[in-house]
Amino acid sequence: MKAEIITIGDELLIGQVIDTNSTWIAEQLNDVGIEMHFKCTVSDNKHAILQALKDAEKRSNLVILTGGLGPTKDDITKHTFCEYFNTNLIRNKKVELWVEEIFKKRNLPVIDVNLMQADLPENCEVLWNRSGTAPGMWFENNSVIFASFPGVPFEMKTIFKEEFLPKISKIKTLPSIVHRTIQTCSLGESFLAKRIEHIENSLPNYIRLAYLPNIGTVRLRFSAFGNNADALHLEIDEIVSKLKEVIGEHIYAEGEQSLSETLGKILLEKGETIATAESCTGGFLSHLITSVAGSSAYYKGSIIAYDNSIKKSELNIADEILSKHGAVSEACVLEMASQIRMKFNTDYAIATSGIAGPGGGTIDKPVGSVWIGIASKNETKAYLFNMGDNRERTILRTALMGMDLLRKLILKNRANGL
Repeated sequence: MKAEIITIGDELLIGQVIDTNSTWIAEQLNDVGIEMHFKCTVSDNKHAILQALKDAEKRSNLVILTGGLGPTKDDITKHTFCEYFNTNLIRNKKVELWVEEIFKKRNLPVIDVNLMQADLPENCEVLWNRSGTAPGMWFENNSVIFASFPGVPFEMKTIFKEEFLPKISKIKTLPSIVHRTIQTCSLGESFLAKRIEHIENSLPNYIRLAYLPNIGTVRLRFSAFGNNADALHLEIDEIVSKLKEVIGEHIYAEGEQSLSETLGKILLEKGETIATAESCTGGFLSHLITSVAGSSAYYKGSIIAYDNSIKKSELNIADEILSKHGAVSEACVLEMASQIRMKFNTDYAIATSGIAGPGGGTIDKPVGSVWIGIASKNETKAYLFNMGDNRERTILRTALMGMDLLRKLILKNRANGL
């Protein structure tokens, strides 16, 4: 079954209200095995709604609509439905009694505009709204199901869960859809795709792979479609095992776990601790680490040594290092990482120093040049990167790379018994 969502409302088109309904609906449809393949937003305009309904009927088996079902005169959706489905508005007595009862419980008078909620297209089936006065509606036309919901999120969700899902499950045999998300870091999308090309090419036609890149990370989402969920899970397990053989070092989690959460769990396993010394990231690395609840168990603190005077006074960076190599150098971040680890008495440390831009670059050290230092009790290493010429992306990439380098070091040490 292919589904699409039509959201109705001028407020959505002009950005006055953010559309959260379609995201939630899409997740719910996916959970019951209904495939989403189209979404659109139209204005509170009869012709726009009619065209959207006409287009949707040509390409979908299920059309979900939200919005435009309020009691005010500018809500034209029900009248438009009457035109599209060739019917008339009639007063539904059961809905009318329901509206009256709601206002009675609230000790409020019922006025004509409230009772208009009970005026519904004659050929629709009512989807009861136990959270409000505007009912949902179910239509069937040319073997296509249309379900309309009010735009108020909590009302829409009530109708969807209590009325729509049970009804659609009874009349349709729904397939299984299994999703698995693999989180990767420190390898760009194109390089990642090249590395796993043979795995992607061997996927059966009922398993799809989507690349979902973000700054510094790429999510791999596998979606499997069929009638046996258990069998699909096993197939994806085999695919993930093959992935780990090829790009295992770049996989930091499955599901929606962040890199910060992954690093925190690794540290918690052995009761180990970390500190940071930041220059170009200006505290952003610390922010990501401490965004995880419970991070106080493994994170001791940071020194944001943005100016060289702070590097000297708080991290004991020698004048010779700064004058000979500069702050953006291997020698400097090695010392920053080593000093912060000793100063805060932690098991590990991350240090960052670079040129985030847009100014400050030279021929030898162009904008985007970043050194990251990683220190442990056994070794201290430094890594040079060019993160590009966008300041915000450079800061984020540097913070993520620092955490990923430490993650890899810890796992390597543990594999070697260190």
